[in-house]
Amino acid sequence: MFFTRLLTSLFTISSTTSLYSTTLEDTTTTATTSSDKKKKMPTRFDRLKQLYKGPRPSTSDEEINFSYDDFAKAVEDTTYAFERNTVVPGVAVEYSNGGCLVDIGAKASAFLPEAEASLIADQDMRDLVPLDTTLDFQIISNEDENGQLLVSIKRIEYKKAWERVIELSSQDAVVEAPVIAVNRGGAICLVEGLRAFLPGSHVTGQLPDEDLVGQTLPLKFLEVNEETNKLVVSNRKAVVEQQMADLSRGDLVSGMVKALKPYGAFVEVGGMSGLLHISQISYDRIDDLESVLQPGMPVKCMIIDHDKVNGRIALSTKTLEPEPGDMLRDAQSVFDKAEETAAAYHARMEAERQAREEAARDIVLGLGDSLDDLGADDENDPLQDVSDSLDSLPS
Repeated sequence: MFFTRLLTSLFTISSTTSLYSTTLEDTTTTATTSSDKKKKMPTRFDRLKQLYKGPRPSTSDEEINFSYDDFAKAVEDTTYAFERNTVVPGVAVEYSNGGCLVDIGAKASAFLPEAEASLIADQDMRDLVPLDTTLDFQIISNEDENGQLLVSIKRIEYKKAWERVIELSSQDAVVEAPVIAVNRGGAICLVEGLRAFLPGSHVTGQLPDEDLVGQTLPLKFLEVNEETNKLVVSNRKAVVEQQMADLSRGDLVSGMVKALKPYGAFVEVGGMSGLLHISQISYDRIDDLESVLQPGMPVKCMIIDHDKVNGRIALSTKTLEPEPGDMLRDAQSVFDKAEETAAAYHARMEAERQAREEAARDIVLGLGDSLDDLGADDENDPLQDVSDSLDSLPS
């Protein structure tokens, strides 16, 4: 009885296990078949991928004349070193607040600040840096976190300006420059875009005040030092040299007495300082100079000597006196007749010069006649014996 029940239970378990295995196998088979079907069905992307064969380059029977060396050179020519102070070509692509974006071939557009657009301030950036125009830019920073660089045009112009100024200074040239500001010591001029200092003592004919701003003055260089960024110019030196080139001895000039000294008076003539020595004021002796000349007094003088290198001239009024001592009696009368007296003086000097030339010519002609007489009489030749003695010497 017990044995019969045990066999029945074992048979039931075996049937159940067999049925479960069959069911599990069928389920696995079905799942595998379904998975195989899903794997075999192509997706839309697979179909497009199979259809796309990539770009099809155009082919030609002509041989391309471009070697590996040419390719290497082309790569070298288009490769830029984006390091600080490097000058690279670029194109402005867009104006931005406070500057503009510049394409220099880097991974990000460089930025040109408005202050770095030109050496001369207060100019419209759209005029200085037009779009779609190739210009040179100098890199002035390293890349930031976004890979952007800062560039400058001002630094390039600054270097070129100093090169030009050094060249002009070596040539001792005269430059025309506007005055842009004044200060206690003088004025500030703009020379080739650089700020140059004009000392007040080197301004000719006027004081360095606000009326000087905006005027264009001729200047010469006094000091040029790029390392210390020091540029000093002189208006007086340029004016003096220009006027000295047109002056000569005997010229009649007008001036103004600037100062009196025990040895004479300093007279300003066209921005130059001339010395009117006390011995050249009058043919008569002067005991009191202030009774003859006063500071601020307009005068007319004759140039009797000049130093063009140092810009100095020596003046005389006694050559303008119709009669000796007229400067002590009535100086204004001497100045009123200065042109007439100067013409008479020049005529007298010319006559004296011709007389000296005639006298010198007579002396030369007389000496020639004497030599001819000596040559006609060999017995009177003082060198004859010496010549004979030299001929008798053995060779």
